Amino acid sequence: MDLRQLPALNALRAFEAAARHESFSRAADELFVTHGAVSHQIRALEAELGVPLFARDGKRVRLTDRGKQYAADVRAALVALAESTRRIRSGDRDRRLIVSTIPSFSARWLTPRVGRFIEQHPDVDLELLTTSALIDFHRDDADVAIRFGYGKYAGLHSEELMDEVFFPACAPNFRGGALPRVPRDLAALPLLRSDDELWRPWFDAAGMTDLAEPKRGVLYEDSSNLLQAAIDGQGIALVRRSLAMQEIIAGRLVRLFNVDGPSPWKYYFVCPTALLQTKRVQAFREWIFDEAEQFRLLYERTPAVCDAPAGKIRALP
Repeated sequence: MDLRQLPALNALRAFEAAARHESFSRAADELFVTHGAVSHQIRALEAELGVPLFARDGKRVRLTDRGKQYAADVRAALVALAESTRRIRSGDRDRRLIVSTIPSFSARWLTPRVGRFIEQHPDVDLELLTTSALIDFHRDDADVAIRFGYGKYAGLHSEELMDEVFFPACAPNFRGGALPRVPRDLAALPLLRSDDELWRPWFDAAGMTDLAEPKRGVLYEDSSNLLQAAIDGQGIALVRRSLAMQEIIAGRLVRLFNVDGPSPWKYYFVCPTALLQTKRVQAFREWIFDEAEQFRLLYERTPAVCDAPAGKIRALP
């Protein structure tokens, strides 16, 4: 066989995706190209083969009989090629576990704990991929993502890992150690601001419905920078429990008041369904869910330095 007779690989990929979806638009979304590009590739393929592969009815398309036969053959060939490529590339890939998450969660929650996973699973080569962009498992080389959101990730396995709450925190020596005793005291103090951590829901939870969202002062877009500003004594920050607890345990921050503000987002363990049963993903899943439970218990055992109802100073354990 003269392999020079084969159509272009991009055209075959476009045809296989369009045949599987029976939609040029969905094929374009999957391949990260435009609808026009898919349509052009398929018309060129039909011209090269000399037969129509799709019957077109306005915006709708359906495979012809010969198109169905060709689609089955092309799919089988591409699957075989993909599997062969995977084997060549893999080498030690089955040992590598690539976990993607946002930088703040990686730095403040995952990294301080991940040494325990490495000790328990020395056969797994863990790679932490930190990015604020949403990982695309079809395009990016990743096995697992820890996502902070609403949990609706179409076509993926998604499990709630842990919820989130917000609370005020500051440096223990803020104002020379004269910390606010009741939530109402915050009205007269510098409150650090963030796009993600808004004060309004926490004010409501603390019964201060008359207080408005702070409008003055530095606005921090990055949660880690917000935490650092609080550690440096710049003011009181409304912080995420997952990011702040390590600093509280270390004594660099103190939690003010036993009042939690609600969060509309939670952390989710997300991965392609096909990877869920692999040894490396199962090992990481079991470990991180256990860590999340230990973290929840730690938070329950760590009271604030001030109880909101009585305003009494309490010592951290």
